[in-house]
Amino acid sequence: MEHALLKTLAYADVFDYPLTAEEIHLYLAGQSTDLDTVRAALNGDLLHSGYLARRDGYYMLRGRETIAEVRQRRATIAAQMWPRALYYGAIIGELPFARMVAVTGALAVENVEAGADIDYMIVTEPGRLWLCRALVVLVVRWAARRGDILCPNYLVSEKALVFEDRSLYTAHEVIQMVPVTGLDVYARMRELNDWVYRYLPNARALPSRPPAGRARPPSRTWRGATWALGVGLQTPLGPALEHWERERKIHRLRRGVDGGSEAAFTADCCKGHFDSHGSSTLAAFSSRLSAIESAE
Repeated sequence: MEHALLKTLAYADVFDYPLTAEEIHLYLAGQSTDLDTVRAALNGDLLHSGYLARRDGYYMLRGRETIAEVRQRRATIAAQMWPRALYYGAIIGELPFARMVAVTGALAVENVEAGADIDYMIVTEPGRLWLCRALVVLVVRWAARRGDILCPNYLVSEKALVFEDRSLYTAHEVIQMVPVTGLDVYARMRELNDWVYRYLPNARALPSRPPAGRARPPSRTWRGATWALGVGLQTPLGPALEHWERERKIHRLRRGVDGGSEAAFTADCCKGHFDSHGSSTLAAFSSRLSAIESAE
């Protein structure tokens, strides 16, 4: 249990993100247990052993007490961003062929700095991913004109809900994302990726709603326009446009992929993770674990 607690805090430390006892229980690495057991372990010998610390209701690795203030400051910024994230997420969710829109990344856990992107994962109808992406890009450009930076950097079709990368990083991303629309699709994603519970066995509950409330529905005009566009794209013109858009965009995007990139582009996946954030996160996590084990 003590090792699991330290692993959980070490992973969160990569993001300068201290955790409450409830959050430690939720994200406890590889240990299925109850909250009372976690609280007892946190407030027992481990707290006085020099490995972890507590400040303002948060737990963190010893020597990292200042990240409590960092989290509080970032939470204030996140509270200001959530209404816009929900607004744009609802708009994207009404686009033809969009089946789920979820907030991901730092905002999903309210750990953002000012000026941060709003990251989304989008699930689309099979055979229409690249048309849907083209429409999403129009929303991104419209939002940019209003001063908001949207980053829909991961789209998959309903045929690609099973993730091949089965790591602690991906498990956190799946558990932490916040669906704005398509909760039923998200529930199916969780069912198809039940391997995440090997990493995070206490995180089985689905989110009831985003932390800032429910997304504001788009206007009737917007819903009517997107419905009409969707009907038009269901004609034989739709598959031809999908093929044209897919081929030209995959060709262009693959030119920016190097050997170590996590980016992937297929008919059912547009994963624009060019910076390999997952690999760098796991490397930083491993480094922290090594430091703790050396200290022991």
